[in-house]
Amino acid sequence: MFELDEDEAAIVGVVAEFVDERVRPVVRELEHANTYPGELIEEMKRLGVYGLLVPEAAGGSEVSVACFAMVTEQLARGWMSLAGAMGGHSVVCFLIREFGTEEQQAAYLPRLATGELRATMALTEPGGGSDLQAIRTVARPTADGYLVDGVKTWISNARRAGLVALLCKTDPAADPPHKGVSILLVEGGHTVSKDLPKLGYKGVESCEVVFDGVRVPRTALLGDREGAGFAQMMRGLEVGRIQVAARALGVGQAAFDDAFKYAQQRETFGVPIWQHQSIGNYLADMATSLRAARLLTLDAAVRLDRGERADLEAGMAKLFASETAMKVALDALRIHGGYGYSTEFDVERYFRDAPLMIVGEGTNEIQRNMIARQLIARERH
Repeated sequence: MFELDEDEAAIVGVVAEFVDERVRPVVRELEHANTYPGELIEEMKRLGVYGLLVPEAAGGSEVSVACFAMVTEQLARGWMSLAGAMGGHSVVCFLIREFGTEEQQAAYLPRLATGELRATMALTEPGGGSDLQAIRTVARPTADGYLVDGVKTWISNARRAGLVALLCKTDPAADPPHKGVSILLVEGGHTVSKDLPKLGYKGVESCEVVFDGVRVPRTALLGDREGAGFAQMMRGLEVGRIQVAARALGVGQAAFDDAFKYAQQRETFGVPIWQHQSIGNYLADMATSLRAARLLTLDAAVRLDRGERADLEAGMAKLFASETAMKVALDALRIHGGYGYSTEFDVERYFRDAPLMIVGEGTNEIQRNMIARQLIARERH
């Protein structure tokens, strides 16, 4: 059901090889030093990772969302930060591909495909969290465009992104509020006020960004009408949540792989520890949960590829995969015993990286509320 064609399978294979040969040998040193992985990012550009959701006519690959998810999983298996470095960028590519004007597509997509231009999303605000209708960033109309004021936070790649897809209010008085929300494609003018210290997700910056009287042209409005931004972003977040689910899969798979290998090498009481029922049960549950999470993620991806609504399925995938990654990372730490707590092993990194997917792209508490509402809405139809 989820098999890729030969070309897409080859793309995933190339990225997996890149992870095994180039990422895993250096990740521990880079991560502990919180070093930006510049050389690895450049290799990802050469591999075409930044153009996966860009049409071929614009210089991209335009692979299926299922292939995109599998590539993301491989990158996160090596280092979750690398998947984060292309995550928001890819959602912006999708937004411009689906909703941008011909002029916007021509201006941005070729440069986004090569990674020459890097993009990020600016949604979350201090104190705002997952309630995107309550955003306070405002774009007031001027004679030739907009004047933007507001603060965004937890913006990945903020110091290196040349294009920001900014969710803001072009009509603060709109009722209901979502009808006054638009997306602006902003190139410069904003200020990175601070880098946010993090438990995990090292190497790639997450920042607070200030828009203080930033002037943008009318042509910065994504698409051709104001007030469409909320619906546009909700569609983009279907891709975003699939991407976060795939990141969680990568972290969970890496944790399982390390634990599986360790359980065969480590002996206690004269036998490999996997033969002890408690450890064997951990491994069985970890593998089963990861498989279920992968199937949920690919199901959502295939629905999106078919042009179907996938908000419910993407939310379920993100919820289950992220919770699975957290549990698998903890169980991997348990299997490693004291070594799991040591920075000389990668297990502690998985344990620090996994929580991001629980709170990112909409907290799982919000995710459950959305899933319940969507179940009711679909039943009514």
